[in-house]
Amino acid sequence: MVEPLRSVTGPIHDPPGTKAPGTFVPAPGASFAPVVLPQRYERVAERLAADVRAGRLTPGERLPSERELARRLGVGRASVREAIGALQVRGVLETRPGSGSFVAPDAPERLGGGEPAGHDAGPFDVLEARLALEPGIAQLAARHGRRDPEIEALLDAMDAAAADEDRAAWNDGDRRFHRRLAALTGNPVLLGLADQVAAIMDQPLWQRLRDDSIARPGRAQVHAAEHRIIYQAVVEGDPDAAAFTATRHLERVRRYMTTDEET
Repeated sequence: MVEPLRSVTGPIHDPPGTKAPGTFVPAPGASFAPVVLPQRYERVAERLAADVRAGRLTPGERLPSERELARRLGVGRASVREAIGALQVRGVLETRPGSGSFVAPDAPERLGGGEPAGHDAGPFDVLEARLALEPGIAQLAARHGRRDPEIEALLDAMDAAAADEDRAAWNDGDRRFHRRLAALTGNPVLLGLADQVAAIMDQPLWQRLRDDSIARPGRAQVHAAEHRIIYQAVVEGDPDAAAFTATRHLERVRRYMTTDEET
């Protein structure tokens, strides 16, 4: 039985004053840098890290489930999942398949400097941006309505990677597929944006969450089939179908990333 987490009992609130209206007028000659407020998952990660530093969470101790942590902290499970992923990347937590997340043996040493979680865009910010961007890319690509040998080779490679459970090959093909769709629009601005998204998808936290999301049997095959449906709509010159299927695909990606193993 998991011992109750002693400090994680109350909800995480937004910092005081973050929503207050009004305009601040600095004194003459004053210079102020923009204030970057931490995202919710960063505050969850720092709460857990603080418990490790204080000895309230000890090496080898098991954390409650994502669902239970979300309930206690008053946040969404997506925020908890991102926080755990961020602490895994830092070596503070370890996840054991079928058992849950545990405090790493050397977690206190890794947190000795008190380094807070970073302020980079979280994976679910990336998914939100992709949902705003990629359906339009698929729609525009479909207006050209032509076959593409490079995409067809990538689709075959992803099918093989999914069958072999080769996550590295799958992830490479997935990133290149979405980039190639942007190239088919003929718009260099959209291609540049797709390259920025691809660079973020190379970051360790995104890779870890993506790997976890397709670890369950059949999920990579579902994504591969959806890629083929998107491509078929592009080839057939059906912009509405291309946008619709791209949206459904990204919604599934988000759902897989935010659903833990208990469901």
